[in-house]
Amino acid sequence: MRIAHFGHACVLVETGSARLLIDPGTFSAGFEQLRDLTGILITHQHMDHIDEAKLPALVKANPDAALLVDPDTVPVIEKLGLTARVASAGSSFDLGGAAVNVVGGAHAMIYGDYPTISNAAYVIDHGAFYHPGDSLFVPEQSIDVLGVPVVAPWLKTAEAVDFVREIKPRTSFPIHEALLANPAFGYGMIENFTKEVAGFITPRRGEAVDV
Repeated sequence: MRIAHFGHACVLVETGSARLLIDPGTFSAGFEQLRDLTGILITHQHMDHIDEAKLPALVKANPDAALLVDPDTVPVIEKLGLTARVASAGSSFDLGGAAVNVVGGAHAMIYGDYPTISNAAYVIDHGAFYHPGDSLFVPEQSIDVLGVPVVAPWLKTAEAVDFVREIKPRTSFPIHEALLANPAFGYGMIENFTKEVAGFITPRRGEAVDV
């Protein structure tokens, strides 16, 4: 098996019989040029996991690729004029000889009563690779290679460590890292969830502001 990371949550998994692209989102780049894909797998509807502007062209350029999406992303796919197979928790697919098992089912809680959406976590080839999407779901399969989220509004570093320690893969590598290079996104989350009780400013380093 070979993997290529195109930034953030976007990973190309090559099993020997199949080429599976997972989560081509807006924080990722370079996946647009990929051809001969067997499958395009979306874990959930957030823009950093599905780039709605680029997905139709990617699908058109890979006419033999199956498109798998979680249940709540189906309306997004329909809006784009695409057709997809629904990846519900517990379902399984054979994509070019590669076994794809869908586990989990729910996005990690972001904050308080903020609505929870579906999240399809993908176990490839009976545990050869695991992409959890935006969740810390621990599958029943033994995992060889794990894509581990390292920074998110719903994640603490200690939780990421515990996630790896509980799964005990042979090896893991960081995904969902783009917020480290996009602090404004994280700032926006804090501002959004506190705007009812406080203002929020982002002074530039070394610049004095009146407050």
